[in-house]
Amino acid sequence: MSSPDNCIIKNLRIYAENGIMKNGFIKIEGETITEIGEMDRLQNNGEYREISIPGNVSVIPGMIDVHIHGVKGADTMDASIEALETMTRALPQEGTTSFLATTMTESKEKIEKALIKTGEYIEAGQERGKAEILGIHLEGPFINSGKAGAQPLHHIAKPSVEMFDSWQQASRNHIKLVTIAPEMDEEHTVIRHLKKNGVVASAGHSAAGYDEMGRAIESGVSHVTHLFNQMTGLHHREPGIVGAAFNRRELMVELIADGIHVRPEAVEIAFQQITEERMILITDSMRAKCLKNGRYDLGGQMVTVKDGMALLDEDTLAGSVLEMKSAFQNIQKFTGCSMEEAIRITSENPARQLGVFDRKGSIAAGKDADLVILDEHMDVLMTICKGKTAYMRGGGTK
Repeated sequence: MSSPDNCIIKNLRIYAENGIMKNGFIKIEGETITEIGEMDRLQNNGEYREISIPGNVSVIPGMIDVHIHGVKGADTMDASIEALETMTRALPQEGTTSFLATTMTESKEKIEKALIKTGEYIEAGQERGKAEILGIHLEGPFINSGKAGAQPLHHIAKPSVEMFDSWQQASRNHIKLVTIAPEMDEEHTVIRHLKKNGVVASAGHSAAGYDEMGRAIESGVSHVTHLFNQMTGLHHREPGIVGAAFNRRELMVELIADGIHVRPEAVEIAFQQITEERMILITDSMRAKCLKNGRYDLGGQMVTVKDGMALLDEDTLAGSVLEMKSAFQNIQKFTGCSMEEAIRITSENPARQLGVFDRKGSIAAGKDADLVILDEHMDVLMTICKGKTAYMRGGGTK
């Protein structure tokens, strides 16, 4: 008799780690993929429940969003288990199976509360069938006030090892990525400390020039936060952070592929320079995602959301309402890249950057059964998180 947790999903076009299977199956035991193969090699002695999905469908690895603040009325900075629960339940409908809960520049006390609650949520043991929080992205307050964007100016702080260590302790050691302006960390003390402790240091909200970026890379910066947005641009005499992102292979580079933060032609230029080897798609979404047009809070500031654009009253972009499935579709439309390349920049690259590629980021035996089933239009039909259905079109979230 089959276990309810043991199943075979069959008749799929599988974008597996080692190539494409045109008519394949995926065997799942509990939360783990145990076998993948072509249908003519399938063997089932009644131990597995068989699931056949009609239509021209494809399965890709679950997408990983390393930079997301909120969705469906909830935000990491709400500092509540309820908000995190809302996020983990809502994100699978867009194909996101794991993410970094992202904070923003706020008072030290509010940041600490958000870190405490997120750490508690992770430590309590996350349920299957929901997007998994892999850790925390600390975006601010170690940024440049001249490149703050939607980050509140009065809470920006000088980079401090002591402050970071206090927050890392509060989070129960779950801060995995920190956005920092390298020029504000003059001796790169914090950057070196982050690298030493296995935390990704990301250049962002920064006025650093190309040479400063070179020194920061030597100190440990290995990531760039939302390319083009709130950073020094590419100039023929000062290539800036954008030039470093294009030119320095040590850097993984985030991009918001919504056509608003970065227009499609600039997305294409960036992809040609960075390629699928180093690009990571993110949403940088705020609580208004999945909600109607209106006014919403972001770090104590009111944001107006209208027709897919989120703006502060002074018309500054304030995060996005982008869904990962749209970013996945857009990058192919804007650049002409292949499905395999789009998979790499939404799944494999973030998994590698966070050090979890041994269990996430591709479809292979032994890895978490984090899967997204797409219809012929590349829209999400079904999302599985650790072997349990988290979303099914027509059935909603679980």
